Formats: sequence, structure tokens, C-alpha cells
Amino acid sequence: MEPYRFCPRCGAQLEHLPLSGRYRHACVQDGCGFVHWDNPLPVLAAVVEYEGKLLLARNAAWPEKMFALVTGFMERDETPELGVARELKEETNLDTVSASLIGVYEFMRKNELIIAYHVRAEGEIRLSEELVEYKLVAPEKMRIWNAGTGFAVADFLERRGLPVQFFDRATGENIPDPRRPTDFGLVSASLQYGIAQK
Repeated sequence: MEPYRFCPRCGAQLEHLPLSGRYRHACVQDGCGFVHWDNPLPVLAAVVEYEGKLLLARNAAWPEKMFALVTGFMERDETPELGVARELKEETNLDTVSASLIGVYEFMRKNELIIAYHVRAEGEIRLSEELVEYKLVAPEKMRIWNAGTGFAVADFLERRGLPVQFFDRATGENIPDPRRPTDFGLVSASLQYGIAQK
């Protein structure tokens, strides 16, 4: 998302200033004090177990053969568990029997934070207008995309002792597990004082 250029409260041009460890767009007009924090949006994702298989869906805007989890934005005044059940019902018509947290995953490319649940579901699948097709995959035959919700699928499978095989969506080739390298030294590099000087 493009940062604000002008203050939505008073209309003044925003300044790029160091605040709370990063550079942020803020209003310096007396009495205003607006700061565009640009925090990630919470997105709910469902690893849907249906009739012993995992359900993957293709969004109408996606290329053929690109399938992923059912996802959607969390709404005001709902818990994540109720939100993931609502999204599943809206997108597939399936009813949630149970929902248990798998984990929380970054998706920096879209400034989102993914909250992923294992959802056991039942009912008759009827896709919303947002989805054009679905497929059911045996858990042991899953090939996993190496971003965002793919990591939730990998953790779900790994905890059940099932094989975890990642692939590159661009080439279709199998790749090593990208979850393993973890460099916590990146934390200090992400603090932008002195890095993004203007």
C-alpha cells in the first residue's frame, strides 16, 4: 500500500520522521499529531480438512493451476476462530466443526499477518463468486508453495508426521524447506534509524 502523502485529518503534507524505531509518515501541524503506522492487516487462513482430504481453492483472479488456502480479512468484533469459520462458510458453504490454531505467519509482500487454523469442515461445497474451482488433496500428497499460507500447511503436515515437500511456483521444481534458516540478526537491521535517512 502506498503511504499517505497528506494528513487525512487536517490535509497538511506528511513528513517522513523517525518514530518508535522506524521512519513513519507523520503530521507535524500543531494540534494534529496523526501518524500513519502502516501496521500489517490480520488475515485468517484455513487448512481445511474435508472428508479426509485438504481443500485448496483457486481465486478467480489467479492463473490456472494456482491453488491455495481459503483466506479472508478478520472483521471487527469477531474472534479469529469465528472469523475463519465465517470466511469458510462465505467462500465454500462448508460448516466448521472445529478450528485449532496452527500458527501465525508473515506475509510482508502484502503487509499482512496470517493467522492460520486447522479447520475440520462438513457440508456440501458450493463456491462463492470469488472462487472458480477447488480440489481435494490427500495430505500425504501435498506439495507446498514457499510463501505465506504454505508455511502453515507445512507446519500442519509436519506435526502429523507427514512428508513436507516445498515447490517453487515459478518453475514447479521441488526446493529445500525454506523454513529452516532463521537469522534473528535481521531484527536490528530492520530498525530504520540511520538506514533510511532522507
